[in-house]
Amino acid sequence: MTDNFPSNKLKQQEIKGFLEQIAKAPLVTKGNSNGRLLFAMDATASREPMWDIASQIHAEMFESVTNIGGLSIQLCYYRGFNEFNYFSWTDQPASMLNSISSVRCLAGKTQISKILKHALHETQQSPVQALVFIGDAMEEDIDKLGDLAGQLGIYKTPAFFFQEGKNPIVTRAYQQLARLSGGAHCSFDAGSAHILTDLLKAVARYSVGGLKALENSSSQSEVVKKLTRQLWSHK
Repeated sequence: MTDNFPSNKLKQQEIKGFLEQIAKAPLVTKGNSNGRLLFAMDATASREPMWDIASQIHAEMFESVTNIGGLSIQLCYYRGFNEFNYFSWTDQPASMLNSISSVRCLAGKTQISKILKHALHETQQSPVQALVFIGDAMEEDIDKLGDLAGQLGIYKTPAFFFQEGKNPIVTRAYQQLARLSGGAHCSFDAGSAHILTDLLKAVARYSVGGLKALENSSSQSEVVKKLTRQLWSHK
């Protein structure tokens, strides 16, 4: 009979290491503080039309949570050659608009890894309730991205991947990253800005009040119901 002890011992060491990682993660407690939402966008050349749309609907994210609590948002983006930037956290719609309006899109490859690393850094300083990423491509090592997304899952920072278009390779990648982080994936196209509006408002409510606030919303569209079901599947 084969002795399974060595493999069992190795498995126990892996579990112990995983539990130690969880123990180091900060507790997610809201108290009276604002919910924190990291708003990340691909600002490469193909994204310019969607960047303009995001600048028009950003205020609705703030307005959608006025009856629940406060919302602080940090905008970050990548573009061009190896360029990644982020702004200060703000709970003022006007400040958010100024940040978005100051950015111009520039051709380049995806840098999703930098967004995930930044999200990890921020939530290690003070819990971030959600990461939103809006993009249409993925040109990086999916395994490395998966490792970073899994770490966000340990810190209870779900990543919401909102995909413009229906590229099946990108869809599979975004779905995996969202699932590993405990978040969700939804797609839309350039002609359905209202869908993106619904999704962003939904994540804003989730960032402030959790799943209960999302479920209690009186205006849940089909796409938001789909997002909610994905979140419940992680519970």
